[in-house]
Amino acid sequence: MNFRCKKNIVTSLMTAALLMISVITMAVQAATPTTGAEAACLIDVNTGKILYQQNPTKWMHPASTTKIVTLITALDQCADKLDEPLKISSYAANIEPSSLGIAPGDQLTVREALRGMMVVSGNDAAVAVAETLGGSVAGYAEMMNAEAKKMGAAHTHFVNPNGLTAAKHYTTAVDMAKMAAYGLKNFPEFRYIVSLKAYDVKYLDGRNPKHVTTTNHFLTSSYAGANGVKTGFTNAAGECLVASATRNGQTLAVVLFNDDNRWEDAPAILDYGFRRLQLGK
Repeated sequence: MNFRCKKNIVTSLMTAALLMISVITMAVQAATPTTGAEAACLIDVNTGKILYQQNPTKWMHPASTTKIVTLITALDQCADKLDEPLKISSYAANIEPSSLGIAPGDQLTVREALRGMMVVSGNDAAVAVAETLGGSVAGYAEMMNAEAKKMGAAHTHFVNPNGLTAAKHYTTAVDMAKMAAYGLKNFPEFRYIVSLKAYDVKYLDGRNPKHVTTTNHFLTSSYAGANGVKTGFTNAAGECLVASATRNGQTLAVVLFNDDNRWEDAPAILDYGFRRLQLGK
């Protein structure tokens, strides 16, 4: 085979390879999902790379996805206090609407309250944790704000630990994605808690545990690798979801704010992210 013939073959192979890359790239782009979410963000937990976004910096009401930061703050700033008894005030016990069902005098640890809080989205537990670890709701909110800043959330401010609507309580999709990724990447206890489909909250006085089941239908779906994180809803925030999944050692998390189609959008966007990772995009 002469040199010119070999050169032509190499050229043809390179052209075919470039064409294949182009076809794959167009296929990925064509498969980019749409969402009805007012704001959305998909993050690679391992690298922090943003893989998908829609209005990522728009200020949003986070509803109970706030509890992601309530939990991270406790794990990061108060790790030595997690097995101390929870202090439950009448104010905490009567917080509406979602509830773990705790009452003054109930004997359980902060850790058990945090687990129950995340599984059943207990606003009462969130306030009790805040009062126990921060002295007050306002005091704990400041701890959360410091934690948010540490995690790189530049446009986030909290005034409570449960996400009930308040004028100065807001975040963005990209900020929440960064914070969820931080929790998933750095705290085994966080990963354990947010993956729970159900939990038996244990009491220190030996009474029968309280069985609670998750509000996160994504966790109980058939989505491969689903392992978190948190739901949220208020009239102001709409339907919210932070969903995570792990495949082949790679973890992605998607944030959806004000999305009536969150249970379908989360799998579609995560699938898109895993396809991108497969192709090295």
